[in-house]
Amino acid sequence: MKKAINRWAMPGKWSLDQSIAAAAAHGFEGLELNLDETGDLNLDTSPEEAEAIAAQVRDAGLEIPAIATGLYWANSLSSPNESERQRAIAIARQQIKLGVAMDVSHQLVVPGAVDVFFLPDKIPVPYGVAYKTAQRSMITLAEEAEASKVILCLENVWNRFLLSPLEFAQFIDDVHSLLVRAYFDVGNVFAYGYPEDWIRILGTRISRVHVKDFKRSVGTVDGFCDIGEGEIDWSSVMAALEEVRYDGWITAELFPDKDTDPNAFLKKTSEAMDRIMSA
Repeated sequence: MKKAINRWAMPGKWSLDQSIAAAAAHGFEGLELNLDETGDLNLDTSPEEAEAIAAQVRDAGLEIPAIATGLYWANSLSSPNESERQRAIAIARQQIKLGVAMDVSHQLVVPGAVDVFFLPDKIPVPYGVAYKTAQRSMITLAEEAEASKVILCLENVWNRFLLSPLEFAQFIDDVHSLLVRAYFDVGNVFAYGYPEDWIRILGTRISRVHVKDFKRSVGTVDGFCDIGEGEIDWSSVMAALEEVRYDGWITAELFPDKDTDPNAFLKKTSEAMDRIMSA
């Protein structure tokens, strides 16, 4: 397995060059990039601009495990509102286009949401509607992904949707595409399940893995914490990944406090990942 970090773990004021240098300096092999409204990678980034960004990363000796994005929270693939759903599909299409230009084969996609806990004004979507609409969106996108040879990795997030590993596996299987896989987030399931169970059930559907820790004794979003400082049994997690023969990227997806010393945080995260990956 290879160790990476998502750029969200770095200060927003850092340039891409600073983020690349810090990731390399602290022993990460990969830097996961993010598609945002503004910034280096955005909805208007041209293939030529994206290709140059990828070259910057690779010239520093790093790989790009995937492109992630938070844009699906406001623009959901499961929305019954057609204009919102089409905006979400446009986001995925930009990810596919960037993936081709940057030679990044994996794209993180949030398949939909029943509700968004940090957007209280967003109207909840009935579960059955969310499921059918999200599935329809993914079938549409799977055809485009197959034409471009880009893998769409669906992540389990705090969206009150696809809450069981059995359901998540079935959702993926029913899209009927080998290019629609799972981006499994270890920390995101710990509030209501055991990551090792999810790993064994999802099995070879898992194409990328995010890590963060969680304190179930807190139980809310405040329970998310640095790797090794929560209650997740990392030895069981790593054993399950080995059992299903996962040998891909392990990427830290963390959001440190703005007052945290960034280099000290990156050093601590890298060392914590080394410990759990060698457990």
